[in-house]
Amino acid sequence: MYQVSDFDYYLPPALIAQEPAKPRDHSRLLLLDKKTGKVEHDHFYNLIDHLRPGDLLVLNNSKVFPARLLGRKELTGGAVEIFLHRQLSVRKSDGNVWECLVGGRAKEGVKVDFSRGLQATILKNNNNGTWQVGFNLTGDKFWRAINQIGLVPLPPYIKRNKKMDSDKSSYQTVFADARKVGSVAAPTAGLHFTKSLLKKIKARGVKIVAVTLHVGLGTFAPVKTEKISEHKMHSEFASVGVAAVRAIIKTKETGGRVIAVGTTSCRTLESLDLRQVRTQSFWTDIFIYPGYRFKVVDALVTNFHLPKSSLLMLVSALAGKGNIDLAYRQALSQKYRFFSYGDAMFIY
Repeated sequence: MYQVSDFDYYLPPALIAQEPAKPRDHSRLLLLDKKTGKVEHDHFYNLIDHLRPGDLLVLNNSKVFPARLLGRKELTGGAVEIFLHRQLSVRKSDGNVWECLVGGRAKEGVKVDFSRGLQATILKNNNNGTWQVGFNLTGDKFWRAINQIGLVPLPPYIKRNKKMDSDKSSYQTVFADARKVGSVAAPTAGLHFTKSLLKKIKARGVKIVAVTLHVGLGTFAPVKTEKISEHKMHSEFASVGVAAVRAIIKTKETGGRVIAVGTTSCRTLESLDLRQVRTQSFWTDIFIYPGYRFKVVDALVTNFHLPKSSLLMLVSALAGKGNIDLAYRQALSQKYRFFSYGDAMFIY
């Protein structure tokens, strides 16, 4: 059994992408044959050349919301950052309560003021790195305030001195569904697609469906246990419509490939019960690492992942650790751009 330390590698900081490719489909694309280990190099706009009629491309249509809030303590004026993670209560009788990360000296009972009439009260320490925080606004009033004052929740390894206004669009997929708001981080493999490229892919005879997984704090959580099996994933909410379930079943029956766009789509698909031909909504904490046998996913479009991360373990489970090690060595030698705004890989 592999240990977490087996998934470590050295990444020169200069290769951590700080800005997206422009246009977004002009990122580079590393191609990895999971059966032979063969590695080739291309550009993302040529992904269509590596797809086949009868394939099924599965996108995560969850929409990122501006989850970072900067405020001041009501009594002292001290700076506080609140990072919204998951809404715990939506009923008026219970108030608008969220699970959050809180930066700054926090304690229960502290009130934090924001602009646009928004105020938070720190309610409870969950003793797992998160806090329960209540807000005075609910419903549309709350979301209007969040959209006006919230900041794009860029990952901590993007260390620009100044965040760009363009991040609000570039850190969002072109297929994000306004009815599916809920992610605190982008499903970044999807950032490479343009509407034009998706049209070309459809014209090739590749079917495209969407699933929803709201990306949560697990995206940022490193694997801290040396024994991989002891790591616990944060649960994330997922939903798959009946039309998508039927398309997946038909693709498997007709010999096409189910191609997940991103590890979030992959985890959603592997959490499905294909014996149930209906809309499926569920919380998933599935942790995929070498030794796992894939039931649904045949191929994966993905980015390059952090050392010792659960995502690096997932791609190693799909392609084989030796193949991933080789591909990453080549990506490093060819100076590919890594992480959220970086280049892509197609494992097939």
